[in-house]
Amino acid sequence: MNKVRITAIRQTVYEDLMAQFENPIEHTCDVSVGQQWISVDGQRPEGMCPSAWESMRPFVESLARGEGNFFDGWMQNPMSAMISCNDGFRPFSFYMETV
Repeated sequence: MNKVRITAIRQTVYEDLMAQFENPIEHTCDVSVGQQWISVDGQRPEGMCPSAWESMRPFVESLARGEGNFFDGWMQNPMSAMISCNDGFRPFSFYMETV
């Protein structure tokens, strides 16, 4: 199986949605832009946010098996994907690529 590098690319914060719908919480995310992890055998890397992992897991598993070309040429690099975590208020975008 391939190793898959996961890189935190960007975080978007929707202050208006947070003000309208979210209960205040003190701590939300330990991820920082540029942070990287390596998935071995399609497994969640140590330190990877479990919630973010659930959003990207199917893509990482496919890339680890050598599959790719998601959605008929979606990505310039067919052995990669760009997936956001499922936090609707402050999602992080993650770039995954085989290494």
